Amino acid sequence: MQTQVSDVRLSRRQILTGTSALVATTALAGCGSDGEEEPVLRPDDVPMSSFGAETTAEEATAGMELSGKTAVITGCNSGLGYETMRVLAMRGAHVFGIARSMEKAKEACDSVEGATTPFVCDLANFDTVAACSEAIGVTGTPVDMLILNAGVMALPELQQVNGIERHFAINHLGHFVLANGLIDQVKAAPQGRFVTVGSQGYLSAPDDGIQFDHLDGAWGEYVPWDAYGHSKLANGLFSLELARRLEGSSATSNVIHPGVINTNLGRHFPLYIRVFANLFSWALPMFKSVEAGAATETYVASSPILDGISGYYFEDCNPVIAGHNMENKKMAQQLWSVSEELTRPYLRNTIVADER
Repeated sequence: MQTQVSDVRLSRRQILTGTSALVATTALAGCGSDGEEEPVLRPDDVPMSSFGAETTAEEATAGMELSGKTAVITGCNSGLGYETMRVLAMRGAHVFGIARSMEKAKEACDSVEGATTPFVCDLANFDTVAACSEAIGVTGTPVDMLILNAGVMALPELQQVNGIERHFAINHLGHFVLANGLIDQVKAAPQGRFVTVGSQGYLSAPDDGIQFDHLDGAWGEYVPWDAYGHSKLANGLFSLELARRLEGSSATSNVIHPGVINTNLGRHFPLYIRVFANLFSWALPMFKSVEAGAATETYVASSPILDGISGYYFEDCNPVIAGHNMENKKMAQQLWSVSEELTRPYLRNTIVADER
C-alpha cells in the first residue's frame, strides 16, 4: 500500500490554530463561559474508581495478578504504549507488543521485565496489519486485552493513504482491520476487552461529525488538529458500535482519553511548540506524566470491577458521558459499514450483530 502526500501546504495561521486548539481544548474542557468548572456528567450504571488525573498505571493496577492473561498493544515501543506494556507485564500478563518494525518491537519487549513477544505492523499498510493479526492468530492464544493505542497527530500537511486522509487511515482504519482480525481470540478469552485510545481532541471534529463524503480530508481548508479530532471521533464511534456488535458475548469495548502527555505523538508540531513542551510541560497542570497518561488504558483493560462494562468513554480512570456526536449510534453504524467497504480486502473476520 502506497502513501500519497498532497501538495497542500500549511500556513503559519493553520499551525497556530491547530496547536492552540490542543492546549485550549484540554485547558478549557469542562469550563463554562464564566470560567467556572462545569460538573462532569457520568453514567449511573458504571462503577467508579478512587483514581484520578494523577494516578499512575502502577497505582491503578496495584495488587492485581494478571498471570495467565494475554494483552496485545499497538505502539509498544514508546510513550503510553510502552508504559502500558511495562506495567501489564510487571503484573504478570503476557504482552504481545506491536510496533512498526520488528527491530523496534523486539527492543521494546526485551527492555521490560516479564513475558513479552514482539510483533510488527504498520497501521498505514493494511497488508501488514492483516499479516500481524494472522501471526497472532497462529499462536492460538485467547486475547484478554486488545489495546488499540498507536496513532499519529497533527500532521502538518494533508497526507493520504490510498486516497484516505492519513489520521483517519492510521488512527481508525488500521485499528479497525486489526480488531476485526483478532475478534475470535478476544471472544475466546473469559472476558476479552477491546480498549481504544481516543482523545478529548474529538471536540475539534466537524460539528456534523464524520465527513463520509470527504474522507480524503478535503472537507475544507486543512487544519491538522481538526483532522486529528475527526479521527478521534471515529475511534469513539468505532468503540461504540463494536460494543453493540459484542452484545450477547462476554467481550467488551470501551474508549479512553489518556490526557495530554508530552510524548513523541507530538513530533509533528512546530519546533517552538515541542521545545516549549519539553521545557515546561512538567509545570503546566494540563499535562500528565507518561506514567499517569497510561493509567486509564491500563485500568480499563485490566480492572476486575469493569467486567461486563461496555460501550463507555473513560477519562482519569472513570466513566464520563461524552458529547459532540460521540454517542451518535446511527453515525457509529454508518462508520462501521463504510469502514468495512474501505478495508474489505484485508478483513480476515468481521464482527457482525443482529439488527437491534
